[in-house]
Amino acid sequence: MKITIIAVGKLKEKYLKQGIQEYIKRLGAYAKVDIIEIPDEKAPENMSEAEMKEVKRKEGERILSKISTDDYIISLEIMGHMLSSEQFATKIDQLATYGKSKVTFVIGGSLGLSEEVRRRSDFALSFSKMTLPHQLMRLVLLEQVYRAFRIMRGEPYHK
Repeated sequence: MKITIIAVGKLKEKYLKQGIQEYIKRLGAYAKVDIIEIPDEKAPENMSEAEMKEVKRKEGERILSKISTDDYIISLEIMGHMLSSEQFATKIDQLATYGKSKVTFVIGGSLGLSEEVRRRSDFALSFSKMTLPHQLMRLVLLEQVYRAFRIMRGEPYHK
């Protein structure tokens, strides 16, 4: 399986980079993983609704330009479906079983995803009702993908 993570913004924190590299290394036994960073749009502190929509639109165009027609898109959205780790593993397993070997996860910027990206998404996933930093979500997502593969293979992993 090929897993791509498209994420808005450049990751700067060394500790997050180290954690991400660790999970990419661990996932190497199960899947090929790529991370594509999309530049975030400069946004002033106090934006109007129209300005926020324009920022999301520009970031959305950049995201969509990196998506292939045969990619299965899972967007990370606060209002998406909440799954247990076991349910997430089942979802990934079903995608592989039914020929969806290219899975792309999309993590938006600080303002979220554009409507165009949300419409292109095949499945909206939420990790929490809480707002989490989009940089941290890369690490959390990779850990859960790794956990999913361990669950699918019946391999031990912390519960």
